[in-house]
Amino acid sequence: FVLREETFMSNCYTRQQIYLLNQLRLLWSQHAYWTRFFIISTASDLPDLPIVTGRLLQNPKDFAGLLATFYGTCSARELQNLLTEHLKIGGDLVTASKNKEKDKAAQLKRQWYENAQEIACFLAEINPCWDKCKWETMLKSLLDMSEKEASLRLSGNYAADTEIFGDIESEAMIMADYMFYGIIQQFFC
Repeated sequence: FVLREETFMSNCYTRQQIYLLNQLRLLWSQHAYWTRFFIISTASDLPDLPIVTGRLLQNPKDFAGLLATFYGTCSARELQNLLTEHLKIGGDLVTASKNKEKDKAAQLKRQWYENAQEIACFLAEINPCWDKCKWETMLKSLLDMSEKEASLRLSGNYAADTEIFGDIESEAMIMADYMFYGIIQQFFC
């Protein structure tokens, strides 16, 4: 993945800043990958589902650990709680879809998108360089693609499922870069 020139003001970053960028990219990538592994394990009734779920739910803790440096423990914990809720709702949505529980899936989908709006609002509140509408757009795009990915996997359309995951990977990098840029603007400029 290439850093987007229009996203970054400067091409000169410190070692600490590059470490931050790499950590954010790693965390957003892990978010995408462990979500995918959860979908696959759920769809195929794999025995690794509890382990995969546990690892997926580690991701919000890892985000909190990194962001606490900039936003303090309370804000980091709030983000951790929002992301954990996000993943749990998404997991329940995949399970309800697999079990063909349409009403339950529709309710969970609404909750999932509402939670994404809460995350966008929270991020915009803690960093004035992060735009709420931009976060809403990116999160909605990620949710739309993740929902499609799960649907394709559950229906056995593995080629299309794999193809859309490439788009999810790209969106995760865009989100990581945007998060990095906002932190750089807020704390280093």
